[in-house]
Amino acid sequence: MHTLDLSMEHITKVEGAATLDVRVRDGKVEHVHYMVTEFKRFFTRALEGKPVAAVPQLLSRICGTCSNAHIMCALEACEHALGLVPSAQTMMMRHLTMYGLNIRDHALHLYLFAMPDIFGKDAFLEFDENDPQQHQMLHDGFEIKAAGNFLAELIAGRSVHASYPTIGGFYHFPDKAGVAEAVKKLEAARPAVLRLIKVFEDAPFHFDRHTNYMALVQDGAFGFLEGQILSSKGDKLPEDKFAEHLEHVVKPYSEASAYTYQGEPYMVGALARVNLAKDKLHAKTRESIASTLDRFPSTDIFHNNLAQAVEILHCLDHAVELLTTNEIVKEPLVKVLMKAGEGIGVIEAPRGTLYHKVVIDDKGIVTRCEVIVPTGQNQVNIEKDLHAIIDGLLPDTDKEKIAFESEKLVRAYDPCMSCSVHFLKLHWNEPKA
Repeated sequence: MHTLDLSMEHITKVEGAATLDVRVRDGKVEHVHYMVTEFKRFFTRALEGKPVAAVPQLLSRICGTCSNAHIMCALEACEHALGLVPSAQTMMMRHLTMYGLNIRDHALHLYLFAMPDIFGKDAFLEFDENDPQQHQMLHDGFEIKAAGNFLAELIAGRSVHASYPTIGGFYHFPDKAGVAEAVKKLEAARPAVLRLIKVFEDAPFHFDRHTNYMALVQDGAFGFLEGQILSSKGDKLPEDKFAEHLEHVVKPYSEASAYTYQGEPYMVGALARVNLAKDKLHAKTRESIASTLDRFPSTDIFHNNLAQAVEILHCLDHAVELLTTNEIVKEPLVKVLMKAGEGIGVIEAPRGTLYHKVVIDDKGIVTRCEVIVPTGQNQVNIEKDLHAIIDGLLPDTDKEKIAFESEKLVRAYDPCMSCSVHFLKLHWNEPKA
């Protein structure tokens, strides 16, 4: 293994298409290229000339998996551009929309993508119904996903590409029967979430490498929509200054933009959020899994899976509290007064910090749009982790082992390649006169 060339044309059990190219010479890793190979789809350029009211739904089409996160972020950006302040009930319903998204999305990743590695299976549907634990995991996975889907559909209209949220409020409001049914499904799924946390707490995979963690953190609460950007270095950045502190890194072999912070790689996502704000999790969550939370802050990338399971429990517990202590009533949309402006939205999508910037003219037509997604931000850190884990496996591990361990590590980040390739930059070479 002093010399190795490894090219993986497909990284499996991730959202979208990515490949990996590794070169080892004289027993040392010369390069690791993690390549996002989805085709660019030019979303930000395509939004130019569109009315501001269309921005949230159009941006949600970047990806079905993350669509409701893009809607929430775009709504914040558009409302900031218009100088519009949503009502308290609207914000509560947006939090519930994010909770439905995270319950469903984290469960999708943990059960269908990450858990097969723990049980030595190639796919979730290969689990053995005759094995009591595997049988339980099969049914738990579908129960948790169904609870998250129901919550998202009740509050936002659909679990993907939600149709009820709009600039200034919601088009539709749930009735009491629907709220009661959501609470019932969420409470029924709680034991399954606790079993899920236990599975990933006992997972045999570990890989530690020190890096910087960044996340949007709210004072006094664990959430996904409000706060300041915190880093594990102790830095605090306001939402509207976030992009100014990132350095854009060109990876010529990848279709996605990459980023560093203060010249160094960093990680966003569930592990970053729990590392930086575990003390802000819902009180019931903290009480139920106190010993689990002792593992954080953690530098083990595989604890990103555990952190996602922890977040499912928080989302479930806080959603039940919001639904049982608040009455959702019909209310009109906040009136929009069209004007020129620039707005920035920053939220925590399931995979990490998501940034939208929208510039509109006095008729409400988009003149510029910018999006920075979590997977792009994690790209440099993924390569650093892959370099380190492959270097640690040499010189005695065979290609198949290196390939498997590399895939497993990439899966731990839960990357979303579809979101990361929306950008378009053009450089015109004007003919000389």
